[in-house]
Amino acid sequence: MIKRLTLLFAAALSLTAYAEPKKLLLVTVTTGFRHSSIETAEKVLAELGAKSGAFTVDYVHQPEGQPKNPGKAPVRGEKETEESFKAKAEAFSKASADFNEANKIWNDKITAYMADKMALDKIKGYDGFVFANTTGDLLLPDREGFIKLIEGGKAFIAMHSGSDTYHPFRGYIDMLGGEFETHKSQVEIQPVVHDPAHPITKGVPLGWKVFDEIYIIKSFDKAKVHGLLGLNSHPNLEQMKAEAAQRKEKKIEDPKKDQELKDAEVRGYCPVAWCKELGAGRVYYNSLGHREDVWDPTWKADTKDRKNSPEIAQTYQEMILAGIKWALKLEEGVSTPGNIP
Repeated sequence: MIKRLTLLFAAALSLTAYAEPKKLLLVTVTTGFRHSSIETAEKVLAELGAKSGAFTVDYVHQPEGQPKNPGKAPVRGEKETEESFKAKAEAFSKASADFNEANKIWNDKITAYMADKMALDKIKGYDGFVFANTTGDLLLPDREGFIKLIEGGKAFIAMHSGSDTYHPFRGYIDMLGGEFETHKSQVEIQPVVHDPAHPITKGVPLGWKVFDEIYIIKSFDKAKVHGLLGLNSHPNLEQMKAEAAQRKEKKIEDPKKDQELKDAEVRGYCPVAWCKELGAGRVYYNSLGHREDVWDPTWKADTKDRKNSPEIAQTYQEMILAGIKWALKLEEGVSTPGNIP
């Protein structure tokens, strides 16, 4: 089944011939959380470009040597001795100090690396840029100049944690159209398709569902984007209601989770994917893509690790390819903002 789907998709990709492929620069640098799906995303995007003939891909990969954050401070267990807890706390304190020192060196390394790889005179020849699951401050040497490149007619495409990037830099958030706020546990959703006629979403089957880590987005104005996929309520609402019912049945009090449920009930609309014009440029964002099996129909095929069928991943790939082509102006579609009810 997977082989047949892949062959059919490859045949569909080859129907359109391009005089000369566009040039994309794929950035997968992270200074925050690093997704395990990044390598899968790199592979899939290269395959989509090669099979379609629409674009080529160059990379700005993650440099080696990023130190590992020691995480949260230890919490003393009810039956833990003071001596045991003290030893854990001291070990954590040392690990944190070591991390902070190593992270300073790492930040200097990343700053120099990005100054070289993302210098405007080196990247201005690209037709577009893809931020696949980037996180944190990417330390672009001229971040305002980068935004101006997009406004001047370049394409910008971001997946998943591309919205969990450059939070303090409002120019990036305004360009993208929204930013990551939080997420709960992974869940299956059936998003509303706001524009079934748009090239990006015209291939999404009726009733399409996907299992993934679903972002709650803030700094979002639906009047400023062309909606593609969305949810009319919090993605985890039913799950949170079920958990609240279980707590009530077992007479367990948890004010924090109860408040989270109340907040979810009043949340309202949650965007999943959108596109927009930015000056002479185009921007496409899809918040899906946390999981490898969203990206790749062949990932761990026929194992219990897969939560998404090959067909679901194939639909995601079709959306990403169409979004890239739309952003590169190889596909046209009415993308007037304000179409979300």
